Amino acid sequence: MKNSKVRFPILLAIFSSWMFLVACNDDDEPTPVAQEDIVDIVVGSDNFTTLEAAVIQADLVSTLQGDGPFTVFAPTDDAFTAFLEDNDMSASDLLANDDLAGILTYHVLSGEVVASAVMPGEVTTVNGASFYVSEDANGAIWINGAAKVTTTDIMATNGLIHVLDYVIMPPSSSIAEIAVAKTMEEMPEFTQLVGALSRANLVEAVSGDEGDLTVFAPTDAAFQALYDSNPSWNDFNDIPLETLTAVLTAHVVPARAFAQDLRTGTSLATLNADAVLQVDLDAMTVGGASLNADMLNIHATNGVIHVINEVILP
Repeated sequence: MKNSKVRFPILLAIFSSWMFLVACNDDDEPTPVAQEDIVDIVVGSDNFTTLEAAVIQADLVSTLQGDGPFTVFAPTDDAFTAFLEDNDMSASDLLANDDLAGILTYHVLSGEVVASAVMPGEVTTVNGASFYVSEDANGAIWINGAAKVTTTDIMATNGLIHVLDYVIMPPSSSIAEIAVAKTMEEMPEFTQLVGALSRANLVEAVSGDEGDLTVFAPTDAAFQALYDSNPSWNDFNDIPLETLTAVLTAHVVPARAFAQDLRTGTSLATLNADAVLQVDLDAMTVGGASLNADMLNIHATNGVIHVINEVILP
């Protein structure tokens, strides 16, 4: 009994000391300070070898070792591989690109932007061009509807790094230019859409480098299905002009909405004041027309194109 009385205060003292240490560790332990700059982190990682080679080739090493601070959205080697395959390029082709520095600085922001401060919308890069941030229904962050942020807040002495699973590029063509270019490919597409826009005098509305539009673009097969459903229509020239204009403007949303921005149950206003498009991602439809999953988020200087497999009739 005597030993128990002596042992209890000793145990209580040990327990109190341990609790004090835990509290100090939880509240008073200093946050680790980054010891490497952005270039050090890229060079020291096995996942950024292509990015490292590109930064050296573009003569950006000293820039990214500067005071900054910078926020770098860094594509991994796998991201570069996917991008190069999609664009039928080799790493050598990329490194020889005259605008390599512009491509890389499109991935860089001035200032330190931690993940919690990255918000959907337009962001101006060091390149001078903007990229567009989207948050999908699961909370993941995407850039230009193409690159997903996979790792965030890798801290450096002169800024921080967020990791991307794809390479982003500033768009170089307008919606109209992209559509017209598709009509001249080996397997033409959008011939009916471009012809219809021209007849309705709407080409200018989807042209230029300014503006924020989303165009749900029906394929040629979609237009053919429309003609087949109406025996008096052989092509867009047979559709009454007022009807054609109403149909076409119902495919244009006056906002830049990537697929990741869309939500089931929402309604999208269009350039046709009498038409709104209902979104149903479970059915993969907008305005009742099925989305072509392989042709979404075609980025243009003045917006984005999503290809659809039916013509929307307001």
